Amino acid sequence: MSEHSGSARAPKSAIVVGAGSAGSVVARRLADAGAEVTLLEAGGEDTNPAIHDLSRMGELWHSPDDWDYYTVPQPGANGHRLHWPRGKVLGGSHSLNAMIWVRCVPQDFDHWASLGNDGWAWDDVLPVYRAIENYRGGGEPALHGAEGLLDVTDDYELSPIQESIIEAAVEEGLPRNPDYNGASIEGVSQQQITARDGKRLNTYMAYVKPARDRIRVEVGCHVHELIFDDEVEGERPRVVGVRFAQGDEVRELRADEVILAAGAIDSPRVLLRSGIGPADELREAGIEPRVDLPGVGKNLHDHYLAPVIFDTEKPIDPPREGVSVTQSHLFWKSREELDRPDTQPINFSVPMYGDFLEPRGANGFSLMAGLVTPESRGEIRLSGPNPGDPLVIDPQALTAEHDVESLVASVRQCRRIGSQAALAAAPDEGGWGATEVYPGPSVGDGDDLVDYVRGTLATYHHQVGTCKMGVDELAVVSPRLAVHGVDGLRVIDASVMPRVTTGNTNAPAVLIGEQGAKFVLAGER
Repeated sequence: MSEHSGSARAPKSAIVVGAGSAGSVVARRLADAGAEVTLLEAGGEDTNPAIHDLSRMGELWHSPDDWDYYTVPQPGANGHRLHWPRGKVLGGSHSLNAMIWVRCVPQDFDHWASLGNDGWAWDDVLPVYRAIENYRGGGEPALHGAEGLLDVTDDYELSPIQESIIEAAVEEGLPRNPDYNGASIEGVSQQQITARDGKRLNTYMAYVKPARDRIRVEVGCHVHELIFDDEVEGERPRVVGVRFAQGDEVRELRADEVILAAGAIDSPRVLLRSGIGPADELREAGIEPRVDLPGVGKNLHDHYLAPVIFDTEKPIDPPREGVSVTQSHLFWKSREELDRPDTQPINFSVPMYGDFLEPRGANGFSLMAGLVTPESRGEIRLSGPNPGDPLVIDPQALTAEHDVESLVASVRQCRRIGSQAALAAAPDEGGWGATEVYPGPSVGDGDDLVDYVRGTLATYHHQVGTCKMGVDELAVVSPRLAVHGVDGLRVIDASVMPRVTTGNTNAPAVLIGEQGAKFVLAGER
């Protein structure tokens, strides 16, 4: 019998750690099936008005709703430490992100399946995506779902600068794609987002909030470690609960099954703190190993951005309540031989100076060059044995030469788009009078441009891979998301991706939540 055959029973009780994109889905689906579910969230209630106003996303970074993680200095980013915002609030990072819904490309999921992860091919996941969606928008409605819990729409008016950015991309030679979640992902498009009545809609709001009378939701709970059943010797370890801090109190909670849905940073943290991970590294950190799983915390990777910023003669409307500062993006292959796009620039109606550029005025727009097929891989490790010891987060950004080549090619393309008539023509000729501020005329097209990209590198907020699913020696979970070598424990979030998807990871994370919930209820391991 295979490890993930349906021989076990569904749990009568479950603890879900993390109320983000995947965790909220799992909690709702288990509660719908009659399980007693406790959802533990380290952050608080989503009372910050900036969460709900589409125009105020930037206020959430470095706020109390942000874990405010930083990497170690990155040689591939000219020695900078990169800020990695992660949601510390009900809704998780879906409360902080730009709400962009990208189902990604069939090749992503077929690749996962080719690694031994049966049930994850495109033909398997497309019906799940459609069941998630309540789609209202243009493109091809037949390719979308219309009865799901999560609203997905592009039915909103583009800001004038965003319409001109799309026109300039078409002038550059890209097709205007009315539905990148349809038959093809390539081209420039208006973003499809998860919003309702002009406000953010995340999976906590769509799945958990309407069912809070059936789900025990506890906020302010920082999970330190797992609790094991130590009474039976000689058998596989079994997880029976979690130990967590809530306020000044350290508490314990037990259930039939524990599900980590804390994301690509905190799910491996809990495993490592509990003695599940690379044995030698755990001993070095002062943790006694329980299960030697060498892949925990490894395979860390992310999508990356580099800013191309323009000033304009014609004033751009300032951010308006209920209107996102990003409304368009594009998918493009920098090399024809690729089987999927390697770049995804995202376009902002404001200058995105980030952490490493000197602001040069508030007027302007940004074409954020984007790398979405990274080859670089890093790791997360513990720095010590105590819950408060910081994590060592080292993605080894831009260590693979192809990553540099793709991102530099994307910057070049963004520079060309900004020089097209729809943007660069004088206002009396129908343009905006756009001029490039960064990289700027002093930066050419050779090593100086590579240095600019390294020096301004930013995250696309798409960290994955640290608890990857599979059957190889570095796999952490089975294709049914059960942790190898342990009973009563699963990881269900973006950390299980063997390789990051081609595009924003929120939709795949919701998909993983739906898939994982099905596996739990079927008792498949």
